[in-house]
This record gives sequence, C-alpha cells and structure tokens, in this order.
Amino acid sequence: MSLRSFLEEKETLNQTLHVTAPVSPRFEISAIMKHFDQNGPVLFFEKIKGYKNRVVANVCGTRERLSTALGVKPESLYQRLIEAWKNPSKPNIAKNGAVKENIVEKPKLSKLPILTHFEKDAAPYVTSAIIHAKSPNKGVDNVSVHRLEVLDDKHFAIRLVPRHLFKLWTMTKEEGKDLDVAISIGLHPAVLVAATSPVPFGVCEFDVANALLKNKFSLVKCAHVDAVAPAEAEIVFEGHLCVNKEVVEGPLVDITGTYDVKRNQPVIEVVGMMHRDDYIYQALLPSGNEHKLLMGLPHEIKIWEAVANVVPKVGAVNLTSGGCGWLHAVVSIEKQKDGDAKNALTAIFGAHPSLKHAIVVDMDIDVYNMEEVEWAIATRFQANEDLILIQNARGSTLDPSADQETGLTTKLGIDATKPISKPKEKFARARIPFSRNAEKVIKNLHAVWK
Repeated sequence: MSLRSFLEEKETLNQTLHVTAPVSPRFEISAIMKHFDQNGPVLFFEKIKGYKNRVVANVCGTRERLSTALGVKPESLYQRLIEAWKNPSKPNIAKNGAVKENIVEKPKLSKLPILTHFEKDAAPYVTSAIIHAKSPNKGVDNVSVHRLEVLDDKHFAIRLVPRHLFKLWTMTKEEGKDLDVAISIGLHPAVLVAATSPVPFGVCEFDVANALLKNKFSLVKCAHVDAVAPAEAEIVFEGHLCVNKEVVEGPLVDITGTYDVKRNQPVIEVVGMMHRDDYIYQALLPSGNEHKLLMGLPHEIKIWEAVANVVPKVGAVNLTSGGCGWLHAVVSIEKQKDGDAKNALTAIFGAHPSLKHAIVVDMDIDVYNMEEVEWAIATRFQANEDLILIQNARGSTLDPSADQETGLTTKLGIDATKPISKPKEKFARARIPFSRNAEKVIKNLHAVWK
C-alpha cells in the first residue's frame, strides 16, 4: 500500500503522462502542473535539472482517482471515509520498511528537488508532506498536513494553524522542550486523505489510514527522533519543532490562488533523514485541484452529515473549484416544506465555519454543473425572500477580502429551491424526446463536423 503501487495501477490504466524533457523545479514543473490541473493525468517528471531523482504530481487530482485509491465508486466515497473515521484501527509497527533503505545523518535540503511554485513565493516549499508528533506524555498521536518553507539546508519554517499539532507544540512549549516530528513525503493517497480527516484530538490519523487500507498499512520508528512514519514512504525528514525559534514565514500561494499573508511561525530543525533507493519526490500545486480536493473533501462530508440532520434527504455537496474548494458550497436537498432550505443553509455554515457563500438547490440540479446551479438561481430564487445575510461572522483568514487577522467576514446563503407553494410544472425544465434516429443523425453529423 504505497505510492509506487498506486502509480503502477495508474500506469496500467493509461492515466499517467511521462514528461521526459528536462525541467527545472523552479517554476517549470509547477507551470506544467497548472496546465494539466483540471481532471488531468498523473504527471511523472523523469528528468529534473540539477537533480537525479524523479518528481510525481497530480496524484490525488480527481475525485475518481481518490475513489479508486480507497477501493470504492465515487458515490460511495463519503461513506467509506465516515466508516474509517468512526472505526480507526491501529497499524502495525514494523521493524523495517522500504523507507529505511537509506538513513542519512546530516541531510541537506538543497539536495532534493523541492519546488518553487509561483513567482513571488518566498522560497522553495514542501507542500505534500504529512507530519507525525506525540504529546509529551505519549498519550496522543497526531498526523496532519502542513506547508514547509525551506530556510536553509537544515531548517524549515512551518505554517502552524491553531489545531491539533499547534496544541501538541504548545504542550511541549510549556515543558520547555522541542517537539519531535517525522515529515513524510511520497505516500499512498489514502494516507494523505486520512491526514486531512477532521477526527477529534486524541484519534490518530494513521489509524484512519489503516482502516481505509483494510489493515494493510504499516509504520516504522524513526532513526533519530521519537516519532513514526509510513513504512512505504519515499522520504522522511526527522526533526525538532522548536519552541523558541520563530521566523517570518511566506509569502506562499494558498488555496485561494492568492498569496497568504506573512506571519511569525515556528522553525523545524532537520536532524536526520530516511529514504528509499531512487526515491520519488511527490509534489502538490498550491491552489490546484489536488490541493482543493484534499483540503475540502472532509468538509464536504461534515456538511453532508450536518444537513442530513435537518432535512429529509441530501443529494450531493460540492465545495466548488471556482470557490477555491473552500469558500463556496453547493448542496442539493429534497425538501418537504418551505423553510427546509434555510435550515440547510444554517447547518452548512455551522459545519464549515470557513465557508463564505452557500447555495441550496433541488435534487434535479447537478451541484457539479455550475451552469445548472446558475439556472436554478435565475429561475427559483428571489432575493427578498430567499437570501440569508450573516455579518461579522468568523470565516477564513485565507480570503483576501476578509479581515485576514481575525477572519471576520460577511456570509451569504442562497435558497435556490422551488417553492412548495407554487405548481411544480412552473419550474420544470423543458425536454425534447430523444429518438434512436435522432441519436444516429447527431452521431453522423459529429463525424462530419470533426
């Protein structure tokens, strides 16, 4: 259950594009990633200027790819993740693993093809890594995804938001100790999905990964720090998250496609490294579709569960690409009474506090087709009756139009569902009967047109 096994599967299905021309990790790889971002193939960069190792990207770039990684159809993706969140399973701690093929005492970050993505980025950034750490009493394990700015050959700056890893860092800070961390790169998609899971503090995301991988996931102990890492990872940096060293981190493009603000952030001192022979460096484009899916998918599920508690039936949830996979949601419901959609909007904003705009539509609208969503707003929405406005609410600090220090924003909810009080036929989309002969004629016309 490794990145390599997943890549082999994509290769057999012709879902991999090999880039054989030499390319630079400074802007050139990210430019190609950007070009193939929307529903594109897995990208394998074979020749990196100045480096011996290969780079792979867009591994988790589509919902279908994530679904196949978890062994389910796209329509069963939510349920598969919910089951793993509710039934985590401890993975095996192996004595050895592929990632321990090479143990490096004094690694140099400049030896790795770490990408510089956008023109105003402060430095090369690791964007696909997961970080494992333990509480001081070893009672709590946490795994999460964080961006890492390369400061020099043995230091990263880490963007540490006030969630679980921040809590562990604070706990060790109170004891005056640095926090041991394992930084793993090059992972099976199930491990990345697990690392983004919104499980409670105290539930280890590696246990979620093991449940997703049907108890076939193994960890190894690190060589230089008190932490663990996936046995089949490509690369693991071992380090100390310093409690008394901070630097200005950024700028870096975040999920909105704009530059996040600079902040004082902690430093990680790299003290060791483990890696496979001929390791593959896994890249992830900030603000790309892969970033949006990994960050947004767990919150789609939280929205789905919250709305299911207040309306008879939920169809689908889409944290839209145009909404940065984070700030805009479209949710389809089956309502029984007028007012159900407004209850759904309230639940949506409660389930995903970073959300800025939400639209609720009927089940006949495809939430992934924004033309259909816009049509629903055009024909089923009246602003004086169907608009919810929430001022001075906590939103996302990633939104450049919000207060990026406090996160305060104005939220907008749109009820674009059909009113129960009016005849259904007034809102039905006109359809044309489609005969086999018409289908045949259209097919022939397409052949001529091409």
